[in-house]
Amino acid sequence: MSIESLILIKAEIFLLLSICFILIFDVFISSSQRVITFWLSLAAVIITAILSLSTLNNDTTILFSGSVVIDQVSSMLKAFSSFLLAICFIYSKEYLISNKLFKGEYFVLSLFTLLGIFVMISAHNLLVLYLGLEILALSLYTLIAFNRDSATAIESAIKYFVLGAIASGSLLYGISFIYGVTGSIQFDLINSYYEVNGSNSGVSLLALAFILVALAFKFGAAPFHMWLPDVYQGSPAPVTLIIGTIPKIAAFAITWRFLVESLGSLFINWQDIILVLIVASLLLGNLVAIAQTNLKRMLAYSTISHVGYILMGFVAGTPEGLSASLFYTLVYTLTAAAAFGMIIILSSKGKEAENIDDFSGLNDKSPWFAFLFLVVMFSMAGVPPFVGFYAKLLVLSSIIDADMIWLAVIGVLTAVIGAFYYLRVIWYMYFNKPNNKFVPNGGLSFSNILSINAIALIILGFFPGILLTACNYLLL
Repeated sequence: MSIESLILIKAEIFLLLSICFILIFDVFISSSQRVITFWLSLAAVIITAILSLSTLNNDTTILFSGSVVIDQVSSMLKAFSSFLLAICFIYSKEYLISNKLFKGEYFVLSLFTLLGIFVMISAHNLLVLYLGLEILALSLYTLIAFNRDSATAIESAIKYFVLGAIASGSLLYGISFIYGVTGSIQFDLINSYYEVNGSNSGVSLLALAFILVALAFKFGAAPFHMWLPDVYQGSPAPVTLIIGTIPKIAAFAITWRFLVESLGSLFINWQDIILVLIVASLLLGNLVAIAQTNLKRMLAYSTISHVGYILMGFVAGTPEGLSASLFYTLVYTLTAAAAFGMIIILSSKGKEAENIDDFSGLNDKSPWFAFLFLVVMFSMAGVPPFVGFYAKLLVLSSIIDADMIWLAVIGVLTAVIGAFYYLRVIWYMYFNKPNNKFVPNGGLSFSNILSINAIALIILGFFPGILLTACNYLLL
């Protein structure tokens, strides 16, 4: 271990030290001083983002005997994840205070979640990937049950814990098979083995199946989505905000690292399995979302459909497809952050604005916030000229270029179906009578950040090349 190696992982080191400091510091302050913990946590993620960007121009470097990789993709994804968590903290502050959940544990666990994501993004062998996955999972289990007075939150945490344990066991089982066949856990050595020897071994295909089940669970792809709607609905809105955004970046990273970098030579073997996941996610996610009246459950099922679009870029088997998937992932997380931010800003003490009916007549009460949510819904639906349209267009184009016209047709048809439940929310906001139950009540900083978040979706819709150029630079 050299000083140069430690410098390259300075973002992770700083984040871990910050977690330890904030955890100890929070013990010695009173509840009235807890806002200091908030500002320390916010400063920590911003500095972490800056440290991550500082390695952006470095060459790809393998560290610690092939365990960790630092490259441009990892640096950008870490910075973006930190940026998203900063948004989550700002969105959550007023809600946590009004619901008496403003505790240091929330921020510490959120930072641990970010640390797990960092480890997953930079993983270069299967055990490091598994380590990062468990850091992330254990943090999320606790965050979901953070509101100890909520029976639904506890139930959601238990369900996620049990199903997550099964998925983790499946991943570990698949890893053991891969190691038994190839004699290595490093991604590049595993890929080299299969390039030379092929995938004739039934054990390799069995290992692939176990690992894909685990990845599908973590991504929330159908039919391994069972935990998603209940967890989204049962968790406090700030926790749902975190679950619905940052882990999607980690899911993209581990899918790319594992399927492309480690098992790229087995593309023919895993392509058909991913195709099944895509079709199931598109159909189930969009069709079931139509029947939902709870907005958080609706967004959970829409997430399943969005996962289907993200996976399209992987089955295209081209660098352009991967770039489109990355673009879609980043756009989706920004859009989802704004969507859950709207739920938080409308929520009052002891009551969340989680039903679609709670948004009735929002245009009469707050035209600006109604407009912002209209932008979010249109972007999620893929309506031009919002950036969600270009995200869908890019992944569908990559599929068409790969001669999978039938999949592109399914993608277009399900997008049309999905537009219904997004437009229904807009109808409630603009054409229903106000229910007077919920009024936007976020602070000035919250309102400003939410406005910037939604306006960014408009700007990226007119200038998608800003983000697309960055994605192409990283993956092409």
